[in-house]
Amino acid sequence: MDWDEAKVSDVVNGKGGANLVEIAALLGACRVKADERTHLLGLHSETGVVGWWQQHGVCSPIELRTVVENLAVAETLTCWHTHAVPLFLQTADYMREALRASATSPADELEVRVQAGLAMQRLPRQGTTCTFFIHELALQLQVGGAEVQAGQLLHLMFMANQPNVEIRILPITRGAHAGLAGPFTLLTFPKYEPLVWVGTENSSLLIEAKASLTGYEAIVKALEEESLDARESKALLLNKFDTLGTAN
Repeated sequence: MDWDEAKVSDVVNGKGGANLVEIAALLGACRVKADERTHLLGLHSETGVVGWWQQHGVCSPIELRTVVENLAVAETLTCWHTHAVPLFLQTADYMREALRASATSPADELEVRVQAGLAMQRLPRQGTTCTFFIHELALQLQVGGAEVQAGQLLHLMFMANQPNVEIRILPITRGAHAGLAGPFTLLTFPKYEPLVWVGTENSSLLIEAKASLTGYEAIVKALEEESLDARESKALLLNKFDTLGTAN
């Protein structure tokens, strides 16, 4: 390509420095397959856009490619959910029941979507620091039968003891709280600016604007103040598990 090292570095690290024709030539030199080449060339015009709203149609695709690519290089992951166990902490059985309840997810894609969800759980690197804020209501929502619920609580207790994972429960008794607007995932990176991923029924919103990120960081700080600490959260999970066993 006869490019100097600085230009190659800028292109590889997403800093621009090459026009569409040059990128097309580079992809040709690298023998990139046609589908991938079309995908990457389509992204070129979006490189200067701050934030990205991806609309998926009736429902989200089996693999959220852009989200997957960001999860794979994240340094920290901070996730909040108002009424369900976050995707990253769901067991296969819990995930399966949640998908069965969906009004838009095709029934014939159930198992492949479960496998895609489990694959997303493995994306954050071993050293990625993960913090999960979960409302207590999510622990009380009956997703599947008692066996599914027990398995999910056991899995949460197991994950809460992983060295790079912290689970914080927001008790029902707190009442109104800073996270009422809905679930989100905040990602930070070693080399790139942070972003927030908000997944909806049929779209993915990737938020990069600094003012918006400041707002989400304020929500995280409020959740830290309002939630039980890690030790108290583990105790609550154990209590929920014991209560479930007594009831059955």
